[in-house]
Amino acid sequence: MEKKGLLLVGHGSSLPYNQELAENTAALIQKKYPEYIVKCGFMRVNNPTIPESLDAFREEPIDALVVVPLFLAKGVHINQDIPRRVGLLEGETRGSFAMNGRTVPLHYAGPIGVDPLLADMMIKNANLALTLI
Repeated sequence: MEKKGLLLVGHGSSLPYNQELAENTAALIQKKYPEYIVKCGFMRVNNPTIPESLDAFREEPIDALVVVPLFLAKGVHINQDIPRRVGLLEGETRGSFAMNGRTVPLHYAGPIGVDPLLADMMIKNANLALTLI
């Protein structure tokens, strides 16, 4: 049974927490949504890089690949850097991904953006901070 591939793209950092956050988020997605095969790729510093993660997907039984940035807002990385690394031009959200002997659709998702769930998370953090006072 083929699945969807989900490449979760993190920025990368010399601080280990940032890589752990992306990897733990990927693990949560994988557990909750078994129809996806989830991998992380990083813009800089951390491994695997985006190209390394793309290579790893070539051996997976996927029928589509979606690239999802773990970023809040649009910026140079979202608009230019990530698309370039996955074979898209600026402004493109659809393309193709060459597997070993076949090609599957590639889709590029936007950043997290404004979302009621994000607002709830901020209130959760604010309430946690207030209990620590």
